[in-house]
Amino acid sequence: MYIFFALLAVLLVICAGFVASSSVFAWYEQANRQPLLMTERFTLKRLWFALRFMALETACLCVTVLLHPLGWLRPWKRNVNREAVPVLLLHGLFHNRACWLWLRLRLMLLGVRSLHSINLPPWKDVESLTERVAKKVDELRLASGATKVHLVGHSMGGIIARNYLQIRGGAQKVDRCVLIASPNSGSRLAALALSPLATTLMPGSELLQRLAAAPIPASARVCAIYSRHDNIVLPPESAHLTGAENIELTGLGHTTLLYHPRILQTLFSVLAGKTP
Repeated sequence: MYIFFALLAVLLVICAGFVASSSVFAWYEQANRQPLLMTERFTLKRLWFALRFMALETACLCVTVLLHPLGWLRPWKRNVNREAVPVLLLHGLFHNRACWLWLRLRLMLLGVRSLHSINLPPWKDVESLTERVAKKVDELRLASGATKVHLVGHSMGGIIARNYLQIRGGAQKVDRCVLIASPNSGSRLAALALSPLATTLMPGSELLQRLAAAPIPASARVCAIYSRHDNIVLPPESAHLTGAENIELTGLGHTTLLYHPRILQTLFSVLAGKTP
């Protein structure tokens, strides 16, 4: 029991350190672009915001890491709901499908059916991961009888969803595509990621340039949800996608966006075809 709590404490320290360091990078970026922020950095309002932000982001990151081993388990075999449009959830870099467990549960309680997810290993390249998504989309369409599916991607998962939708021939197979905290114009923090995929998430990468040049299909409704205070997508405006419906939130970190009620309600509205 003592070992368990010791490991939990170590995990908490590591997550807190990661959140603190990424938040410092984010603050550095913002302060250089908005020098007036320097005059307010030690006000009680700013300090409380920073403390609350980092505490919430650290808690969400710890939960995500603790859930991670569940993503290695073989998914349960179950029949695809033939009365609902399949929803395929695509996780971000260094996560796996377990990061969606909380959001999946909440969506199911709201009545969303036919939720599915796959693993996107960080040692693979973007094209092979996109091929994995394409295969899963065809499997879901065949099993459900639906002509189209909904795609929901967090962070890197959104970039892979866009690659499938805009370049790899998925335009006629996707109804709605929701991007959550996806670095559509890249992130400067990607240079610190220990994965070959990081090069594709750098600002100005070849993939991001091809995606920017490719039109968003008129047949698909694309929605980009992001936070003005994202601590991983730097600058946060990089998550904005021209030509898509953009929804900007505030006060939420990169991982917190997988758990916060505002994301749940927004995502549910988009999947239900309503205006958020």
